[in-house]
This record gives sequence, structure tokens and C-alpha cells, in this order.
Amino acid sequence: MNSVAKYALMVLALCAGASAVAQTPAVAPDSAKVTLRAAVAARLSKAADLRREYRFSQALAVCEAAAKVDSTISVEDEIMLCRNGMSMLEYCSRPVVIAREKFSIDEFFLYYPLPEKSWRAIPNILDTIPSPVVKATFIPQGQESLIYSAPDAEGIRNLLKIEKRDSVWSAPELLGEQLTSSGAEIYPMLSSDGKTLFFASSGLYGAGGYDLYSSQWNEQTREWDTPVNMGFPYSSPADDFLFVNTPDDKYSIFASNRDCSPDSVYVYVLEYDSMPVRTSFEEGSDEIRQLAALLPDNASGRVDNRGAMAVEVAENEKLREYVANMKEVQALRDTLEDLTYEADSYRARFASASNSEKDVLREKIVAIEAKHQEAESSLGLAVSKLQNLEMEIILSGSVIDPDAVKALADREVKGAGTAYAFSRRQMGESLEMKVQKPKSNFDYSFMVLPEGRFAEDNTLPEGLVYQIQLFSASRPATVAKLRGLSPVFSRNTSAGAIVYSVGVFRTYKDVLSKLNAVKKAGFRSAFIVAFNNGEQVTIAKAKQLEKPNK
Repeated sequence: MNSVAKYALMVLALCAGASAVAQTPAVAPDSAKVTLRAAVAARLSKAADLRREYRFSQALAVCEAAAKVDSTISVEDEIMLCRNGMSMLEYCSRPVVIAREKFSIDEFFLYYPLPEKSWRAIPNILDTIPSPVVKATFIPQGQESLIYSAPDAEGIRNLLKIEKRDSVWSAPELLGEQLTSSGAEIYPMLSSDGKTLFFASSGLYGAGGYDLYSSQWNEQTREWDTPVNMGFPYSSPADDFLFVNTPDDKYSIFASNRDCSPDSVYVYVLEYDSMPVRTSFEEGSDEIRQLAALLPDNASGRVDNRGAMAVEVAENEKLREYVANMKEVQALRDTLEDLTYEADSYRARFASASNSEKDVLREKIVAIEAKHQEAESSLGLAVSKLQNLEMEIILSGSVIDPDAVKALADREVKGAGTAYAFSRRQMGESLEMKVQKPKSNFDYSFMVLPEGRFAEDNTLPEGLVYQIQLFSASRPATVAKLRGLSPVFSRNTSAGAIVYSVGVFRTYKDVLSKLNAVKKAGFRSAFIVAFNNGEQVTIAKAKQLEKPNK
């Protein structure tokens, strides 16, 4: 049997999920290698699918088989996630789910019961690059210290802290070694007493995607303790983030893209549990999948619309009550409209459905009609109460501000009439903050070293600056290309090229004295360039600017 045939058998065995395969030839044809790698990648994708179904042992077996076939493909990360998931199944909690609602990933955070105008759009002065998950920074008004997430030079998000000192904020500092991983840390949120930090991470111990973590403030060390994964079903193999407990310790709220399209998330409202009981679950079982689905406990009879009805208008108690009831009436009308649309869509599918599908559709239509009837009853009571309140206000001689009432009534509400109502908050204004730049330990002095170095920060200082331009390239250069020079800066041109220059010199005399050293290092075509306040200028112009300083 030739080598191509042997590799073909390996590929077939791997695709079939075999744990053992035929011995490999010493050298594989290039075409066979490509085919084999594609098969290994397909098996790793299958392993990830099994992990997302909480079938961690099966996923692990697939990964280990793939590793035996092609050791050049790294499967260690996927294996680690599978083993973590197996361990996490031993310590699961059973929270009571009050409600869940689907929102766009671009604004889900606005439906949390947090202060108005606390979220600031990205980019802002603290966070310049939005991510597929992180769309805003939580910065409440009046804060004297902040913990937030922002990307570093490599684009990896870290947790940072700053404090206000008079009119200037301190330079950002990493929150701590224990809270930093090779992945990203996002959406940090402090508990109401400031002693617990909740955040999400894609690089700490977890089962895949972003998991939820909590860390306790240690008064003795004055640092945050090692974060602990909050476990299933708060964390999952999907992305889970932005966990908060309401100040009254009644609810826990977090978001997840489990069972969602990439552009949306579910926001879950759970009954707060200060001492959760941990139990084990069988992997891949209906029980663990049902737990992870976090379906609301509709039989609980809980109804609390404070998430939607919190208002900050009118000092008169009756006026506040009137606005709250007005919002409830509007929200219930929206709910009735949604239920009608949902029932009509099921009825439209009913005629062409199979008999088994008709049974399912019939049950759904009956359930929706029951909800519709309940919402109609709630609406009737809410309208009657609103009319009575209006009459009481008129008889008392109070005046209703129509603009204020309309602004609150127009606030979008979802889920009113159910166990919990989600009320949309407003985005905060653009940030205007003076933040100190962190001090760099990087030595920006011109040097020729055994190994060259790129500058940590490509931003040139203010004022007149000279550099020695080395070369331009269509793709990022490696350290070997620097030939020992330091510090080497890069800048992108409008044509898409990357220009590399070395050194930061304040006078033409200084830069000229180093030009020969650069040419001796191998850059024979190197030449001097000049910048004033970040804008490139001619050498003649730069020399003129130097004269007043002499």
C-alpha cells in the first residue's frame, strides 16, 4: 500500500471517530497532509460541539484521538476545557429563575436595573476598541474610583483601576496578577458593599467561552483574592458575562449567548441565593441541559415590576404612582400585541404542518391564548387603577407635567405583566476625563543591542522630534529584521504600507551622530526624518524650528 493510500485510511478512520488508526508513513505527501489536517480540524470542531452539549468525556476522547493522529496540531486547550467541564459538573447549583428576555448584544446592558446614564459608548477615553461582546463601559456619575476593562497593546482585555485625584484621574493600573489571564477579562461589576468583584474571563479556569467569576477583597493584603468560577449554570460552555446582584439582595442578573444568535443575548433574572447548595450532575443528561437552559419558573407566582416602574419624577407620591401605572398599561398593551403576533404565526404554520407538528403547535397556541387572557385581565385592572389615580390627582389640585410623564411612559419596557419587567435606561454622555498616562519602564534611548526591540508605544512625544527611517514593508516586520536597533517605531501610511524608524532625537546634531551606526547595522539606505507635534515636516523646516531653542 502506498503512502497516499495509508493516509487516506487514516483520514477515514479519524472521520469515523476511531481511537486507533493505522501506522503513519514516515513522510506524507503534501496533498495527504492537507486532507489529514482538515479531518483533524473537523474532529476538533465535533469535540467543541460535544462540549457545548455538556458531553465532556466524549469530547475529550475525540480530542485525544485527534492528537494521536497529528501531533503537530495543538489540542491541549480543548482538552483542558473538557477536563474543566467534567470537574465543574460535580459542583452545580439550582437557582430559581424568575425571568429571561432576549436583547440585542449592542444594548442589552441598558435593561439592567442600574442608574441612568451609567453606560458610556465605546470608543471612549478609557476604552478605545469595542469587541464583539463589549459595547460600552460602566461609569456611574459621581464615582471617585473605577474598575473597568480595556485592551492592552496586544488587544487583550485586562481589568484596570483608576482613582480621581482632584480634577485628574490616576494612571490606569492592572487590578492584580490573580485577575489577569492569557484571555480577556470583561464587564467588572462591584457588589453594593464594594467587597465582591464579579467579572467574566475567557482565560481563567472554565468550560469554554467567557465564564463568570467572583473575587473577594482581602483587607489584610489590600488586594483581590484569587477569583472563583461561579460554576454551572451561571457559567457555561457559551459566553456568560455582566453579573450583578441587586442592592436589595433580591435578584441576581447576568447575560449569556447560550441558545442565541451571535447578535443577541438572553438576560436572566434569578432569585438571589447567598448560600447555594452544590450538587453533581450527569454529563450530557437531560437534567443538566434543562438546568443550563435556565427557563423561568412560571409556577412561582412571583411578580415584581420594579425593574420597569422605577421613576425619578414628581415629589408627590400619587404622581409617581400614576406614572408607574401609566407605564404598566403601555407595557401590557405591548405584551398583548406580541402575544397576538406569536399566536398568528403558529396558526399560519398549522395548515401545512404534519400531524405530530400540529400537536406541538396546538399546545403552543393554547398556552399563548392562556397568557393572552391573563394579560387582558391584568390590563383591565391596570386601566381601572390608572383612571382612579387620575381622578384622585385632579381632585387634590395637583398638576401633572405632561412632558415628564410622556418621557417616562415612552421608556421601552419588556416583560411587563410577567415575573419581572425590563426597563430600558439611557446611555450616558461622552466621557470628559483627564487621565494620567502610565509611566513606562521602557528605555527609549537609541541603542544597538544583541536583539532589536520595538517601541512599547508608537506615539511620538510633543514638539520637534527626529528619527532615522529604516525601511517600509507591506506586512509587520519581525524582531530579526531590526538588526539589534532599539527603539524601533512603526506607522501606517495611507497606501497601506508600514514604515519603520528608529530613535527619538530632539536635535538634528544628535540624530546625525547616529546615522552611520544605523547604516553599519545594515540599513545602507536609511535617512533622517522629522516630526513636529506628530506631523511630518521637512528637514529644512525642522532646522528652522530648532533655531529659537539655541
